Amino acid sequence: MSNIDKALQHLSRVISEQEHVSPITYDGFLAELTAKPQMTIRNVFQLFYDMIKNYVGEGMDEYPDDPETINYVNYDTRRLFVENSDQPFFADRLFANRLVNHVEAMRRGKQQNKIYIFEGPAGSGKSTFLNNLLMKFEEYSNTEQGLTYETVWRLDRKILGKFAEHEVSNFLDKLASLLDQYELSQQQIIEARETLVGTQDFVEVPCPSHDHPVLMIPKHHRRAFFDDLFRNDEFKWKLFTDKEFDWVFRNNPCTICSSLYHALLDRVQNPVEVFSMIYARPLRYNRRLGEGISVYNPGDKPMRQNVLTNEQLQKRINELLRDSNQVRYIYSQFAKTNNGIYALMDIKSHNAERLIELHNIISEGLHKVEDIEENVNSLFLALMNPEDEVAIQEFPSFSDRIEFINIPYIMDLNTEVEIYRNIFGRHIDDSFLPRVLHNFARVIISTRLNTKSDALLEWIVDPEKYQLYCDQNLQILKMEIYTGFIPKWLAEEDRKRLTAKRRRKIISESEMEGDHGFSGRDSIKIFNDFYSAYANKGKLVNMSILCNFFTKWRKDLTPAIPEGFIDSLQRNYDYTVLQEVKESLYYYNEEQISRDILNYMFAVNFEHGTVETCKYTGEKLEITHEFLINLENHLLGMVVPIERRLAFRKETQKEYTTKTLTQEMMVEGRSATETGLYQSLLERYVYNIKEKVLDPFLENTNFRRAIKDFDTDAFKTYDKRIRSDVTFLINNLGNKYRYTKQGAKEVCIYVIDNDLAKKFANS
Repeated sequence: MSNIDKALQHLSRVISEQEHVSPITYDGFLAELTAKPQMTIRNVFQLFYDMIKNYVGEGMDEYPDDPETINYVNYDTRRLFVENSDQPFFADRLFANRLVNHVEAMRRGKQQNKIYIFEGPAGSGKSTFLNNLLMKFEEYSNTEQGLTYETVWRLDRKILGKFAEHEVSNFLDKLASLLDQYELSQQQIIEARETLVGTQDFVEVPCPSHDHPVLMIPKHHRRAFFDDLFRNDEFKWKLFTDKEFDWVFRNNPCTICSSLYHALLDRVQNPVEVFSMIYARPLRYNRRLGEGISVYNPGDKPMRQNVLTNEQLQKRINELLRDSNQVRYIYSQFAKTNNGIYALMDIKSHNAERLIELHNIISEGLHKVEDIEENVNSLFLALMNPEDEVAIQEFPSFSDRIEFINIPYIMDLNTEVEIYRNIFGRHIDDSFLPRVLHNFARVIISTRLNTKSDALLEWIVDPEKYQLYCDQNLQILKMEIYTGFIPKWLAEEDRKRLTAKRRRKIISESEMEGDHGFSGRDSIKIFNDFYSAYANKGKLVNMSILCNFFTKWRKDLTPAIPEGFIDSLQRNYDYTVLQEVKESLYYYNEEQISRDILNYMFAVNFEHGTVETCKYTGEKLEITHEFLINLENHLLGMVVPIERRLAFRKETQKEYTTKTLTQEMMVEGRSATETGLYQSLLERYVYNIKEKVLDPFLENTNFRRAIKDFDTDAFKTYDKRIRSDVTFLINNLGNKYRYTKQGAKEVCIYVIDNDLAKKFANS
């Protein structure tokens, strides 16, 4: 066998296995229904929901144990909008939650009488979103998980008869005698008979409205039928009680299927024989053919012929039923998207006319085709720019039929960065110090947010107290919340005040944002200018370069950026990297710290000048004012007035005697290191070590040079202690904060040269 034959056979086998599924009998369909009821009984709304959940998954809540969680989860939409897409769409966290919530409501509630309009400014990616969504819907419907069924009739010639058998024989006998002169063979007469009678045993009549096979059961018999068919289990309870299955008992089959059913029942007088002519076949959605998915652009002109039919099929139906008036095989283009998706790309030009035409269809679920009423139970989707709303304002009764879903510019900084990576390559991260690339995204997003947030100001009464971390408009804080992250720099009392109600109010403000500022196209152009100018210059892009770009090189962009935002972003960055360097530099003897704290807890209970053995450490302590000051320097800092020290000792002694010893240790049985007082003192001790950790190094001029020479031969010339400290610092920055060696060196030099330790000394 040649390679060509092998390739063709393999291709044929794969296509047969994956793409060709023959229609199944109604009995076979019912067997499938009882085996997999949840998958088999699905209309387009349920299928659409299953498709979204299949590609998106359940999502992740970073705060699952928080009693004030609002289920604002992180959905991974890459499989839905990015993978295998020629033009990926990046959905930020806000839009992903909005979309999933609408789809869940669509499945749970009343599914008809709505058109879902995705509204957003030009450049927000609406068209890309809808194209990718429909592509994945079509793809999913051709998988085993997305399999749904539609009705196809096979009108049995043996049951209905095309001609009476004796009429055929008499006709052929006369034909044979007339054509003896042509010496017609017996085989040719047999072939003529087969041609006349028809080589197929049935006439196949597909339902143009893609009716689900369960709708072929007479409406008033469905509840009793399903009661007999299903055992009493969870699905049966859902089928009879959940609103998502209302359609099973409410919807009617199309007029063609209904007419066929009654005509056949009148003819054969046996419902079992009628159902033997009903088959179920997989419903294949095909956008290009307009089967199940129809998409219209504003420039697409309306069809000249609104009534569609199949004259050849109509003739065959008439011949079998011997009554041309019983079944009329006519339908409109809306039938092709019944139980499918009807989509309008932008409400303007001809699409504005189509939207108005949908008014009655959406209201009643019906469409008139000549004198026949056609069922239209479709998922109606549309895209709209805000300025095009005038197209529907003339029809106030239409307003309650429209569900608007905002699709604004990106307001999640992680998604904005992901767009840069997709367009320019993931290697762009290698050109930036950590957090600088995300800060670029923060500048872009700041132009898309409203400068005043009533929800944030109601929560954070005094924004000034967060001036080290945030701007005066609290936009930096809002961006963090939009990404699903609650900053650690929030005070404990404000963290507790972030109730579910407040958090929902903050998130809800996103509905009024993202329609102004730098568009998606603008941000890509701006980033391209920035990246081309500063990347790959032998030095990683830092915050100073970022700030200079927006304030000096591209001054034309400054008016769009909120006043003071870049300064606040710089301050936030400086404070954050200072803490990272401190965190990476300090190391301490945990055992020694624990002994110091236990000794202090014990010593504050005795008079000065006494000598006592600490019952927690076993050390013999000479309790003096100097002894306590040495320990307090780690707990309070070096420069603390004596009054504050004495007050702190008194507070510590009071908590020790009234709570730590008498309640936590004696009653609850905790060890000294498990008490609240110990944990509080430990936190103070560690904090003060970190705050002062840079002081001795900043006074050493060799320290900066050693950082610059790290990982070079010159580094070996420094004394062992400096080499050990610098190596420890560089490695920690890499392990804890994902700095490269070059990045760690540059951020350390940045901290030292900008004297950040002194800048935030009193913070």
